[in-house]
Amino acid sequence: MPATSSLCRACGRPITPRRSHRGADEVRYCSKRCRARRVSPRDRELEVRLLALLDARAPGASLCPSEVARDVGGEAWRGRMEAVRCAARRLAAQGELLFLQNDQVVDAATASGPVRLRRPHAGERARGAGDRLDDAGGARRGSH
Repeated sequence: MPATSSLCRACGRPITPRRSHRGADEVRYCSKRCRARRVSPRDRELEVRLLALLDARAPGASLCPSEVARDVGGEAWRGRMEAVRCAARRLAAQGELLFLQNDQVVDAATASGPVRLRRPHAGERARGAGDRLDDAGGARRGSH
């Protein structure tokens, strides 16, 4: 399978190239669901809230995505979990936070199961962090 060169603007997952993708640069979403959903102002608010919760903790401290979902979702927090994980993947693609499993940095786009989130230390990069989202939410290679 060819290497992916972009991330979905909505969920932050890698876009798997397909034959039907004429120009890989034109593909912005990984699925019809993500294309229809896009990134809403509510999704951007989740990103801001996630970063605020991390900033309120000691440097190097982590949090579970469910803490953010509980903070914004109240009793219906479980229904917000996927939106929180999508927001976290977008932030990881921008280099704003890291995904951890067993205190090891993992690729945010492919991590499954329980994860923790934290801000990167100086000079630390996420695995697969070569993909970054531009200001409009689109993916591009390399840093700027």
